[in-house]
Amino acid sequence: MSTAPCIALLSNPRSTGNLAILPQVRSFVAAHPSIFHYEVESVDDVPEALRTIARMKPVVLAINGGDGTVQAALTEMHLGGHFDGKIPPVAVLPNGKTNLIALDLGAHGDALGALRQLLQIAETGMDPHVVRRQLIALTTGQDNDRPVLGMFLGGAGLAEIILFCRHRIYPLGLPNSISHFLAALALVFGTLLGIRARWLPAKQPRMRLTRGDGRQEGNFLLVMVTTLERIALNIRPGAVGGALRMMAIEQNPITLVRLVYEVLIGRLGRRPIGGLHLQGGDTIRIEGGQPSVVMDGELFQAANGGSITLTTTPPVSFVRLAA
Repeated sequence: MSTAPCIALLSNPRSTGNLAILPQVRSFVAAHPSIFHYEVESVDDVPEALRTIARMKPVVLAINGGDGTVQAALTEMHLGGHFDGKIPPVAVLPNGKTNLIALDLGAHGDALGALRQLLQIAETGMDPHVVRRQLIALTTGQDNDRPVLGMFLGGAGLAEIILFCRHRIYPLGLPNSISHFLAALALVFGTLLGIRARWLPAKQPRMRLTRGDGRQEGNFLLVMVTTLERIALNIRPGAVGGALRMMAIEQNPITLVRLVYEVLIGRLGRRPIGGLHLQGGDTIRIEGGQPSVVMDGELFQAANGGSITLTTTPPVSFVRLAA
């Protein structure tokens, strides 16, 4: 019987979720020769990892790391030219802190359980589980700027809160749900009460959000752009049109109060709210000052006087794991 690897597993040992579970993953891989395991020391090692993995011609590539690892792998897979146009579908194992991409693709629990499930899928047939998704291609206007690919982007105050949560709350060792709740609470009260502190979102500079022939300009509390099935707060893609789905909230206490109310009664997106913009398109530009955004956990900033441009990729194959 052939033992040629059918699953390639790319792990980042430094991802939060791997600190405890990676020894079990290694033991599982050792017992299953159909899995080829490559561990990277940092995201800088991802190109070499994918060059090696491409030579194995796997039927699926499983990524065992946080959203930043997934972003680096997706970018290199689709722009690095390692697979000669025959890119395998990607399975994102639940890991890291936010797990947005993994959750959107139906992965729950831990990486080891998802890996067991993926092995069963590979043995019984991959096709019924493959789904197609478009990615965000982000450029910042820098010289020789290669797009970076991802699936979720936060700007304005949201970018600051993501970084605040990562650097100040996660080190406390609290459960993810509590960490995210505290970060959201800081955002809400900082806006409603006008509190200013170095760890709270500052009043945001004016930004311009350009989408096709439409434009919004103002001070935004947060901006989200995604190709995930849900933007956030359970907003389904039917609420907006276009591959890039955007939610922008103006920095206004009244808007925020109405937004919280609509979320609590489960009606967000069903009726217009002044200061809340739900839109979509194939190209979005973020301009004004020197805008910065966080995509899949990584910070990006436009060149001086430039803009951050978001476009979409052709559909990419992923493996959807059952809930």
